[in-house]
Amino acid sequence: MATQPHTRTVDEYIAGFPPDVQEVLKKIRHTIQAAAPESEETISYRMPAFKQNGILVYFAAFKKHIGLFPPVRGDADLMRAVKPYAGPKGNLQFPLNKRIPYALIRRIVEARVEATVDKSH
Repeated sequence: MATQPHTRTVDEYIAGFPPDVQEVLKKIRHTIQAAAPESEETISYRMPAFKQNGILVYFAAFKKHIGLFPPVRGDADLMRAVKPYAGPKGNLQFPLNKRIPYALIRRIVEARVEATVDKSH
């Protein structure tokens, strides 16, 4: 369920899921756009991604969770906050049967924007 074959846009990707999952994906998309207004969305590795001086985040729907990639690194407070959602490789997994932490997703994206801005200067 994570990747949709041959999707070219984020809209196409989201449309490939049931309505309840579409709503979650749309809210995540909006959260990322609000946290990184200068970013561009794209499809990379058949998943929605946002880039700004490199990839900020990918997100994808799976059968029982939403995945957010890449792993969070460097910010001790943020790493503690995401620990309950850490998947096997450090990527985040937000269970679909629980409340999605949109404010936390925003913090992650804001931290990724800062990290990519620092690297680009």
